[in-house]
Amino acid sequence: MKYFFLSIIALALMSCSSDSFKIDGNIAHVEGAVRIIFLGDSGMVDQLVNLDKKGHFSFEGEAAEPAIVNILNNKSERLAIMVAKNGDHLKVKGDAAKPMSIKVKGNALNEDWQLFRNEHAAFYTDPNPSRLDAAIEKYVRENPADVLSTILLMTDYSDYSDRAKIDKMLQGIDLKARPESLVSHFTERATARNTNMPRLISLKLAKTGGVFEEIPLMDHVTLISLWANPQNDRNALIQQLETLDDQIQVLDVLTESDTLRWHKTIAGDPQSWKHYWAPSGPLEMGIQLLGITTMPWFAVTDSTGMVTYSGPSLPSAIHTATSTIKGQQ
Repeated sequence: MKYFFLSIIALALMSCSSDSFKIDGNIAHVEGAVRIIFLGDSGMVDQLVNLDKKGHFSFEGEAAEPAIVNILNNKSERLAIMVAKNGDHLKVKGDAAKPMSIKVKGNALNEDWQLFRNEHAAFYTDPNPSRLDAAIEKYVRENPADVLSTILLMTDYSDYSDRAKIDKMLQGIDLKARPESLVSHFTERATARNTNMPRLISLKLAKTGGVFEEIPLMDHVTLISLWANPQNDRNALIQQLETLDDQIQVLDVLTESDTLRWHKTIAGDPQSWKHYWAPSGPLEMGIQLLGITTMPWFAVTDSTGMVTYSGPSLPSAIHTATSTIKGQQ
């Protein structure tokens, strides 16, 4: 009997080893499976995890450094978001019909994040993100030694238009409280032509109405305009993109979950404008290869699907797309 109990203890210890993390979940009103996305030790992980008959699921991943983990339903709508690293055993519970009710337990950081979200629940559901942004700015100023400051700035903050302001807020956070694995999203990457750039054959994105469409990127030069609400300079952006050569395919892509504001924003756009939605934002399949660090973001692919530009500069994207067309003529 003694050995039996020792075996049980050993199995319990092995269930959450130091070289992996584990998530156990039970979320009501979810059908079939959940989709789990995070940037781990082996790169981007995007995995479907089946639910059992009672709606439970279990997942193990590897992340030596803290990673943002998104849990989505089969419609790619976010159910929960959390921080995980090897050694963590997280428990997720709630109701998909009430996203703010879904709780994550298992480490103090996620519980503090949940507390912040609960205290500012009205801000999270407000179509105008300015109040939430102000609350996050206040938290970052008052808590420079807290990793949650980095988490909030990277995941819940919405206005990335002023890069200098973002950098200043980041620099105000203590070095130990901003792990490289989390702040790397703000690191500038090479945006000119790069032999290490990926190739995209197609993108599968949602259109208005929620229907997904496979968009081929071969045989076209394509300029992809990625943005998040609010997009204050939208009219000026459209005017610039409308001057492009007819041979350049333009894709206008929303990269956030709030589609209500999306419909309001695009209501006055030209009828010929192609509107798409990436439910998982920068983590959407294909889009996550573009190395997005801020919003808005622009990418250009040539007629073979090779990414020839990926960066925050619209003039650079237009120049690259135009030059690519001329080079092919």
